[in-house]
Amino acid sequence: MISLNLIRQAIVLSASIFLLISLNSCHKNTDGDAVTPQSKTADQYSADVALRWSGMQLYLLRNTTGFSPPVASRALGYAGLALYESIVPGLPTNQSLAGQLAGLAELPKIDAQAEYYWPASANAAEAQILRQLYANTSDANKAKIDSLENLTLAEFKKETVSAEVLDRSAVFGKQLADAIFEWSKTDGGHEGYNRNYPVDFKVPLFNGSWQVTENGRKIPMQPYWGKNRLFVAGNSTLPLPKPLAVSADVKSQYFAQYLEVYTKNKSLTQTEKEISIWWADDPSETFTPPGHSYNLARITIQTAKADLGKAAETLARTGLAVADAFTICWKLKYIHNNERPYTFVRRTIDPAWIPFWPAPPFPGYSSGHATQSAAAATVLSGLYGELFSFTDDSHVNRVRDLKRNTDFKARSFTTFWAAAEESAYSRYLGGIHTRQDNETGLSVGKEIGRNINNLNWKK
Repeated sequence: MISLNLIRQAIVLSASIFLLISLNSCHKNTDGDAVTPQSKTADQYSADVALRWSGMQLYLLRNTTGFSPPVASRALGYAGLALYESIVPGLPTNQSLAGQLAGLAELPKIDAQAEYYWPASANAAEAQILRQLYANTSDANKAKIDSLENLTLAEFKKETVSAEVLDRSAVFGKQLADAIFEWSKTDGGHEGYNRNYPVDFKVPLFNGSWQVTENGRKIPMQPYWGKNRLFVAGNSTLPLPKPLAVSADVKSQYFAQYLEVYTKNKSLTQTEKEISIWWADDPSETFTPPGHSYNLARITIQTAKADLGKAAETLARTGLAVADAFTICWKLKYIHNNERPYTFVRRTIDPAWIPFWPAPPFPGYSSGHATQSAAAATVLSGLYGELFSFTDDSHVNRVRDLKRNTDFKARSFTTFWAAAEESAYSRYLGGIHTRQDNETGLSVGKEIGRNINNLNWKK
């Protein structure tokens, strides 16, 4: 027969176990990086919401005043980061970049015991950050942002998820976007769309310096942009090669580089003309060069059928890559204020020469196309591998360039690096960059991309 004392001990033990379970279930985990046990993880959703909002941003770049390539690259950096941070608490293997990026100490955290619907967090975050980054866009464009947010949310409401979860997710997304935007205000580029050509800048004049080209701009674009804060602190210590010494001596390397541009420009094949205009990405007609790289990231996501988690990381890495690439490239440009081929060729070789593509209104060394394309190719290779076949159809719907008698034909590649090299080469074919501009851009851009890949993206 079981003694009364043993029965009492069993009752006390059972009560203790029950109390321990209750306490554990009530304990609130404050780790914002933890995946909530009630939620589907973010990598279990499709990339649709990421593709919708990245597409909207490219539309805004093309249709908002003042979004020059440097300004555009910055917006892509912050929007890509906001997308990633809005869902990273729902990714089992990833972690936040708070504490890793320059000046970004912390970001809002989730309630780790509550349920979240990660596409709704992304939807709210992207709508909120784009409203703020493109505050100067038209009322019609602002209405498009609202419409996309509401349309996407309405689709979520048809899913088997409660209004409470959707609301909680949206609140987190907006808080996250607001925090990132507040941080963005301190980088030196806030509302840069208002000062692309600052009247207080004095153009340096010396042998081999940048001078006004055929576009007639007397003040070059964004001369102070290179002073902006970088996203990745490690990119601030990269070695920045110097250009060749200026020389009009026909036997010098400097002369040879510019002569090569001039000679090639007079004998372009039709294919070379197609390459030149494909990558030109005139900001007045397209979503800009960094927007082209962002679109390549979108094409990669679609080609690989990536989930929401990988799509967000892809756009975040690409956004950070092009943003830091333009800041560093612009630093180089205004350290050296190096002349364009247009200037050198006309004063030493052929006074009547006009390049195939008009020279942009800023110094030549180094190439922005090469730098940002290399940075983007490096981060995409880090995520999807060196060998990755894709077709760039970014401009297939554009009408024929009648002035240059050339069509916009899609380009296909088997590696991201091949696309970066062609982007750089296109500027040489256009007659607006020398080989040294491109080689330095590709080299520096690759290092920028490596530093972004080396962040602690995974737990």
